[in-house]
Amino acid sequence: MTYSVGTAHERRRESTRLGVLLMTLTVFGPVSMDLYLPALPALTVELGAATSTAQLTVTACLIGLAGGQLIAGPLSDRFGRRRPLLIGVIAYVVVSVLCAVSPTVEVLVAARAVQGLAGGVGIVIAQAAGRDVYAGGALIRFYGRLTVIGGLAAVIGPLLGGALTTLMDWRGLFLVLAGIGVAILLWVAAGFGETLPVEGRTSGGFARVAADMRVLFGDRGFVGAVFVQGLVNAALFAYLSGATYVLQGVYGLSPFQYALAFGLNSAGFALCGYLAGLGSERWSIPGTLIVGVAMAGAGGLGLLTAGLVHVPLAVVLVSLVLLVGGTAVTTPPSTTIALADYPQFAGTASSILGAARFAFGGIVAPLVGVAGSLSILPLGVVTTGSVVLAAIVGIVFLVARRSGSSNSVGTITDGEISCVEQS
Repeated sequence: MTYSVGTAHERRRESTRLGVLLMTLTVFGPVSMDLYLPALPALTVELGAATSTAQLTVTACLIGLAGGQLIAGPLSDRFGRRRPLLIGVIAYVVVSVLCAVSPTVEVLVAARAVQGLAGGVGIVIAQAAGRDVYAGGALIRFYGRLTVIGGLAAVIGPLLGGALTTLMDWRGLFLVLAGIGVAILLWVAAGFGETLPVEGRTSGGFARVAADMRVLFGDRGFVGAVFVQGLVNAALFAYLSGATYVLQGVYGLSPFQYALAFGLNSAGFALCGYLAGLGSERWSIPGTLIVGVAMAGAGGLGLLTAGLVHVPLAVVLVSLVLLVGGTAVTTPPSTTIALADYPQFAGTASSILGAARFAFGGIVAPLVGVAGSLSILPLGVVTTGSVVLAAIVGIVFLVARRSGSSNSVGTITDGEISCVEQS
C-alpha cells in the first residue's frame, strides 16, 4: 500500500506510526557498530589478530554502510522504498549469522563489509522516506529525532554489549544482532507501506542517476553539507574505533566501565541532537551547524592534548562528550541543507550524504591504531584534523550561500504527500 491523504487526525496517527518505524531503522548503523565494541579486545586476542587488523572489522562495516547507501538510495528512487528495504533487512539477518561463525579475522572483516552493505539500506531509506512525507519544520524535527534515536541506539548498544560480555563471547553478540534484525524485519513487513508513489519515482537507469548526481554536485550547499557532515563524522568514527583501546588499555577501565563511559557520551549525543533540531528550526540552521563544528573541534583539541601530555581520565571523558555532542549538533542542520531541496530524488541525495559519513569514517578508523593500543595521540590528531577540515569546507562552501536560505527548507503545501506532521 501507499500512504494516502485522509483527515488531519488520520494523518497525524499515520505520521506518528511511520516516524517511529523510520527512526527505528536508523539503529542498523549504531547497533552494528557498537554492540560488539566492548568485546573488541577479546576478539583481537581470540583470533590472534593485530590491533590494527581487528579495527578493520570496524572499517569494513563503515565502508559497507557507505556502499550500501550508494546502492540502495538510487534503487529506492527507481523502485520505491519498501522492496529494497525488505531485501536489505533479510540480508542483514543472514550475514550477521555469518559474522558469528567466522573462523578467522579475515573472514570476519569480509562478513562485516557485507553486513554494512545490508545495514546501509535501512539508514538511507529512513532518511529518504522521511523526505517523502515531511516538509518544512516537520522535516527539521524529523532529522533531529533521527539523530536522537541514533544516539539512544549508541547508548543501548555498548551498555547491552558490555552486559552481554559477562554472559557470552563476541560470537554471541553477533547472534544478538541477527535477532534484532529479525524483529525489525517483522515490523517492516507488517508496518511499512510504500512512501514513494509510482508517479514520483525516477526512470532511466544509470543515466538518470548520473544526471541526478550532476545536479547535486553542482549545488555548493549540498556539497558543503555532505563534506562537513562526512568530516565531522570521521572524527566520531575515529572515536568509535579507538576509544575502547584508550579507555580500557590506557586508563584501565573494565568492559562494563567502558560501556558506562560510552553510554554517557552517547546520552550526550542524543541530547545534543534533540537540541540541535530545535535550534535549527527556531534559531538558525547555519548557526547551529557552526556551534556543532566548534564543539567537536574543542573535543578534538582536548584529545590531542591528552596525547601530548598525561591528563586525568575526566579530561578525556569531557573531550569525548564535546566531540560526540558536536557531531550530533551538526547532523540535523547539515542533513536539512543537503536534502530539503531535492524531494524528486531524495534517495540518491540521502545515499551520497550517508555514504560520505561512513566512508570518511572508514578511512580514518584504522589510523587511530597505528601507534598500538596504548597511545592516545593518533586519536587526537585524527579527530582534530578532521574537524579542522570540516570547518574549512564549511567556510568555503556554506558561508557564501544565499542569506535568505538560512531557514528556507521547503514549505508544506496542499500537494505534499499524505502524512505531513502537524505542528
